[in-house]
Amino acid sequence: MIGSVLAATLDVPGASIHYELRGQGPLLVLHAAPMDATSFEPLAALLATRHTVLTSDPRGIHRSTVTDPDRDVTPDQRADDLGRLLEHIDRGPATVLGSSGGAISALALTQRRPDLIRTVIAHEPPLAELLPDRDELRAAHEAMVATYLAGDRRGYWQAFLRTADIHLPNEVFEMMFAGPIEGRQAADERFFVEHMDLATTFWTPDLEALRTTRVRLIVGIGQDSGGQLCDRSSRALAKALDLQPAPFPGGHIGFVDTPEIFSQRLVEVITQD
Repeated sequence: MIGSVLAATLDVPGASIHYELRGQGPLLVLHAAPMDATSFEPLAALLATRHTVLTSDPRGIHRSTVTDPDRDVTPDQRADDLGRLLEHIDRGPATVLGSSGGAISALALTQRRPDLIRTVIAHEPPLAELLPDRDELRAAHEAMVATYLAGDRRGYWQAFLRTADIHLPNEVFEMMFAGPIEGRQAADERFFVEHMDLATTFWTPDLEALRTTRVRLIVGIGQDSGGQLCDRSSRALAKALDLQPAPFPGGHIGFVDTPEIFSQRLVEVITQD
């Protein structure tokens, strides 16, 4: 049934991955990092009218557990998790929309297991290593992680947004990042900062493998993301691969802010020759 959701877990080396399936039709994977499957729920429900939609929590986040919580999680590990999920589900080659860190996971999957996918839309991957100011960005990220681990959550997010060239009204920032958090939200945020941020942002793609892959590769950019770090790195990736970036509605999380418009654009991009 289109309206039903199958939720299950898959044990993989070093982790247990929570995943969800909904809908019928060709397999479409929606993947982000560090955002979990819940961030895709409105978009997945819209797309399930014509696709079997797979969403999951990346390892170490929300319902996906890890056996060693002190180890970093890399894009290659997340790609391996996705590959194992696709083999387990066994619905044929998939189309994958990866966003932010999930776009980097999707690129790593393209390099590792092109046999499992037909199309990858890498939406705003933060590939700092492709940028001329990569050394300054690495130093900034290392400093902000140290700030967070020293107990200054507010200072971390101020530095994170400044480095990402994302500007929020003061009242919005204060509401989102100035107050204390606890429970699952706090655990997920700390795991991201301590074990995902640097490993994801400074992952280096194999450009030759991506240029010659049999997978149809699309680089997506948010129409409202101009000048931001992920816009710059996405354009750098597209240029390196001799591709024209594909615009998508909204900004970095347009799939959350305007899921209906985003879904229409996604279907349009998927069905283009």
